[in-house]
Amino acid sequence: MLVYFGPNGAGKSTTMNMLTGFIEQTEGEIIIDGYDMLRKPKKAKKEIGYMPEGVPLYTDLTVKEFVTYMAEIRNVDKKERKEKVEKIIEQTGLKDVEKKLVKNLSRGYKQRVSMAGSLVGEPKILILDEPTVGLDPKQITEIRNLIKELGKTHTVILSSHILSEVSQICNKVIIINKGKIVATDTPENLEKKVTNQNCIYVTVEDLDNKVEKIKEKIKGIQKLELIKENEDGTKQYMIEANDKTDLRKTIFAEFAKENITIFEMKKADTTLEDAFMKLIEGGNK
Repeated sequence: MLVYFGPNGAGKSTTMNMLTGFIEQTEGEIIIDGYDMLRKPKKAKKEIGYMPEGVPLYTDLTVKEFVTYMAEIRNVDKKERKEKVEKIIEQTGLKDVEKKLVKNLSRGYKQRVSMAGSLVGEPKILILDEPTVGLDPKQITEIRNLIKELGKTHTVILSSHILSEVSQICNKVIIINKGKIVATDTPENLEKKVTNQNCIYVTVEDLDNKVEKIKEKIKGIQKLELIKENEDGTKQYMIEANDKTDLRKTIFAEFAKENITIFEMKKADTTLEDAFMKLIEGGNK
């Protein structure tokens, strides 16, 4: 499973439109399962199921009518059409609403209908553009679970700017910024690349404000910064070392000498959002 993501305007939807043949690329090649999109567009498009942003549907059709119509457009064999439509409706969790008009469905179910339409014709590649935009938390969870299941049998290319979605669903990430690729890796590796192994967060009770001066007493501290003051009177500091030395034992000992009570100490966790921001900032320099 792949994902392209970046800030708004980075080129995500444009990339999707080129991959599906909706717009022609100005240079380079787009090869879909061995077929050049410009030279053999019909064969290339046959391998693609596309779910565009905005959920464009024929709302006066029932769910089953819409999926059947999409099967007709994709030239699904008449003998197999009914069976395959039923299978897709079941797969996307639409069985209970298959006789309802699309216009009477919730946004979450409309997303499922759009996804069902993209699955018709058994494409090898699914391209999903912002599949969870506008959904409530429950609907988002349902769509994410559906995408995970589809990822077991399809190559899924997901365009999103929601970083929690990316880290939970995808196993490979391509970050684009201003139309250019700035990183390609797994979410885990991207996080590791920008992780500072020598950065810890410590929450303390420091009634006499001694923490600010303790930097001078502990060798190896490169940076000591107050992050926030909590309602209970404790303070959280970020302490960064200038080498690979683990300062935690030293901090415990020195803070105890100064009567500074430590409530919590933890190493800094880098999220995909942190990695994204650092990579984008680097690309903007």
